[in-house]
This record gives sequence, structure tokens and C-alpha cells, in this order.
Amino acid sequence: MNGSETGDEPQTPLTVSMGSRRVPVPKPPRGGGHLPTVEEVSAGGVVIRPAAQGFEVAIIARYNRGGRLEWCLPKGHPENDEDHEQAAIREVEEETGIAGAILTSLGSIEYWFTVPTHRVHKTVHHFLLEAVGGELTTENDPDHEAVDVAWVNMDDLERTLSFPNERRIVSAAKQVIADTL
Repeated sequence: MNGSETGDEPQTPLTVSMGSRRVPVPKPPRGGGHLPTVEEVSAGGVVIRPAAQGFEVAIIARYNRGGRLEWCLPKGHPENDEDHEQAAIREVEEETGIAGAILTSLGSIEYWFTVPTHRVHKTVHHFLLEAVGGELTTENDPDHEAVDVAWVNMDDLERTLSFPNERRIVSAAKQVIADTL
């Protein structure tokens, strides 16, 4: 019997759904009393353009709650009656200045975090987008979360992106591109 069959395997704050493959939703973090749970949904993506070698991806830099600079994929909450694809297109353009067209879904990630008043269970739906216009800028970000934006070669994102779950999404994007070229 392996660790996953006994339930001894440590929980991770991440699930990834790719097509029909679905990992169970992680359990909420322990401790901190009985804080209420808030469900959040976001959408964003990997917006690509051809480069001299392979493809480049537009990513943003933002400061986290602790004041640390993090490089991440653009994403945000759906507004009004937007579906996940519409929200991803809008958020990518607001945070990077780049207009994108959806090519395919890359799946979703789920994670937990705690703020002083509640726990948050967040699901982020990611899409592969083709850059179809625009210029890099953070000036159109209504929340002013993005402090910088850059085109980074896909092969360099493993070292650049701050979060392992987003690095896995980029790996999925690379596989989709490899399978379709």
C-alpha cells in the first residue's frame, strides 16, 4: 500500500485539472480557529506571441500582502455576467495592455489562503491566448496591482514565475503548443 492509499500523503494547497484528470480539492489550512470560508473565482492566462526562439509570454509583477515582489500570470475576478473566457481576455488586457484571443483552456488551479477575517478557497481558470494587439503597459489596470509587465520567453518562465502552480500551467501551455505545431 502506498502513502496515498493510506491517506498519509501530505496535502498540497494545489489541485490541477487538465482535461479529464482531476486531483481532489485540498483541505483548508488547519489552525486559526473557525474562520469563515469565502469562495473566490478568477480567470486569466498565458498570452503568447512568436519570438526569435519559440514564444514569449506577457507576465506581470505585483507586490504581495507582505511587500514582496512576485512575477505572475495576469488574472482577475469575472465582472457582471462575464464567463471565464471573457474575464480572462479582459483581465489579460487590463493588466498587461495586450489584447488576446482564446486558443484553448489550460485547466484550473485551486488553493487556500487566510486573511485576518476569513479563509479563502480560490479557483483560477487559465487559458492559452494569442496576442492580437496592444502594447505592454500597466496603466490600464484599474486596481493598480500590476507594477511592471514584461514579455518573457516561455523557456525562462520556470525561473521567473513566483508560483509553482503557475509554472505548471505554463508547462501545460508548452505541451499544447508542441502538440499543435
